[in-house]
Formats: sequence, structure tokens, C-alpha cells
Amino acid sequence: MPSSLSAAADPESLPSDVPGESTFVEANGRTFHVVEAGPEGGELVLLLHGFPEFWYGWRDQIRPLANEGYRVVVPDQRGYNRSERPGRVRDYRIEALSADVTGLIDAYDRETAAVVGHDWGGVVGWWTALHSPDRLSSFVAVNAPHPTVIRRTLSGDPAQLLRSSYALFFQLPKVPEALTRAANWRLPVRMMRASSMPGTFSTADFDRYRAAWGREGAFTAMLNWYRAAARRRPTPETDEVAVPTRLIWGVHDQFLKHRMAYDSLDYCADGRITTVHEATHWVQHEQPVKVADAIREELS
Repeated sequence: MPSSLSAAADPESLPSDVPGESTFVEANGRTFHVVEAGPEGGELVLLLHGFPEFWYGWRDQIRPLANEGYRVVVPDQRGYNRSERPGRVRDYRIEALSADVTGLIDAYDRETAAVVGHDWGGVVGWWTALHSPDRLSSFVAVNAPHPTVIRRTLSGDPAQLLRSSYALFFQLPKVPEALTRAANWRLPVRMMRASSMPGTFSTADFDRYRAAWGREGAFTAMLNWYRAAARRRPTPETDEVAVPTRLIWGVHDQFLKHRMAYDSLDYCADGRITTVHEATHWVQHEQPVKVADAIREELS
């Protein structure tokens, strides 16, 4: 077992309907807040959230996976919520984010783990699958394209570039932080509501998101993921993913074209896709059972 600090004191950090415990783990020289569930001896599964979420984005998938006997670990990724947030933009480069993943696998004294990632968590998962394939038993990308597909699509598809234009806004210093915090985080709340199916996020959900966003330095750290990617655009050492891979894709994603999912399969030696209709970029919230079933199918 990893060395852990004291369990989370914040009573809102772990809802009563989510199994397991909230704790802290040392990995890759950093301190990560994680939620752990399932038998300690089970196969390790890491669930990686995206922007602007935190571990809570996977809350509906924790119990189904833990009930299957997996050791489920859901970290707040670097800079998010209660995890450590280094101060430099360069500390959020993709290489460091991927090293956090292998560091977590090491922290749990495992050779390999199954990695599931949504949005930015999927980007980190792709990079880890490409550069540390011996550490992943399987990989599930949820509305997150292969990095080569992202690069080529952005350079050749003006419509996708427009969809991703918010990332350019995030490059400004201080202004994005000020605007997103204004009026009790009205901008990110509106973005999540407008881009998801009606009723996907509740008032209680947004209370939790606001608490996570409002932690000192957290939102700047979250934006630094985008800033680091723009300042230094890394190219993978190889394009082909050897790790068994499944893409899960909500068809009505307003940020990423559906075609990018199928283009990503071209780079997978052993890949498949689960298309989820009546779902958007936030598919794991909108169709939690279908997403959990697809993950379990891939892991088995």
C-alpha cells in the first residue's frame, strides 16, 4: 500500500453514496488527493478526470468498478482541488502529467494499471499509453482523441479550431481567472450547463465544483495545463498505441468532432469504439451505466 497522509477532513470531499475513502498519496514527488475504493488486492484502475472537474467527475463509475473487484483510485490530478499545485507553467507539461500516472502506479506497488481518462485525463492517458505502454494493462479514452489526431485536426480543420478557441482565451494572464470567478463562477457553470444534456448537473454538483475551483491557486493551476500545452507543443515519440484501447464517445460533443474518435482508432493496434447517443462531452455523467459497462467490458 502507498504511504498516505491523514484522511480528508473536509466532509464534502466524499459524498455518502460514494464507496471508499478520501486520502492523500505521495507519487512522482508530489502529493495527490485520491479517492480509493474496492479490494486492496484487486487489479488497479486509475480514473483520470478532465477540465474543469476533479475526482468527483467519476463518482458514478466508482461503485460499479469496485463491486467487480477492482481497486479503484481516482486522483485529483496535478493542480486540481486538493492535490499539490506547483507554481510554474512548465510544471504542467504533458510529460510531467504522464509521470504522475506512472508514479501513482508505483505508489500502489503495481507493475501495471488500467487507465481511464476523460477530456484532459484522456490526453494524459494517451501520452502514457504511447510512452509507457508496459505500465498499462488497458486504456479507455472518454471523449478524448489521440494527440496526433488533435494536432492534425487543429491544423487542418477551421471548424474544429473554432470549437477549441476557448483554449486561446486561457493563454491570457490573469484575465481568465478573473472572469471565471466573477458572479460566483457563472462562466464555467454556464459552459457546463450549455454543453450538456438538460439536468445533467445539479445545484449540489455545482456547489462541489465551486468549492474545488475556489481553493487557493487551483483555477490558475487548471489553466496552466492549457498554457503549458500552447507554449511547448510536444510530439509523441510514436503514433501507434500498442495498449488495448477503447474509445467511449458522446456523439453530441460541442468541443470535439465525432470524426476525431474514428480517426484515433487508426493509430491503435488493438482498438475499438463505443458510441453513446443522447450524450455530449459529459457522457459519464449523462449515461453513467453505459459508460461503466463499457469500461468493465474493456477491462475484462
